[in-house]
Amino acid sequence: MKITRLYADADGETHFEDIEVAWGERSDSGRYAEPIPVKQLIFREVHANYDLDWHNAPRRQYIINLDAGVRITASDGEVRQIGAGEVFLVEDTTGKGHLSRSIGNQVRRCLFVTLE
Repeated sequence: MKITRLYADADGETHFEDIEVAWGERSDSGRYAEPIPVKQLIFREVHANYDLDWHNAPRRQYIINLDAGVRITASDGEVRQIGAGEVFLVEDTTGKGHLSRSIGNQVRRCLFVTLE
């Protein structure tokens, strides 16, 4: 399982990184990753014409898109589309930040899972 991570380097430049879930325990029904301590779960609905200028993540959090995607531009110029069903880890709470924009003029429903 791939997770897209967005982070700021020591110079404040934001970059993407692909990380893989580290699987551990197996059971008859599948496998598990190590638990991650979380602080809260936030349901969010984003307007269809969402186009946010440069900003930082308000906190370290996973964003799980439920029914639509988002286009993210890192300050290093790389652009990625995070689709429905994908997991996105935002950790650029400092630095130059990123741009966020709707895809296909669709309302996006997502979950924010904030980290401790």
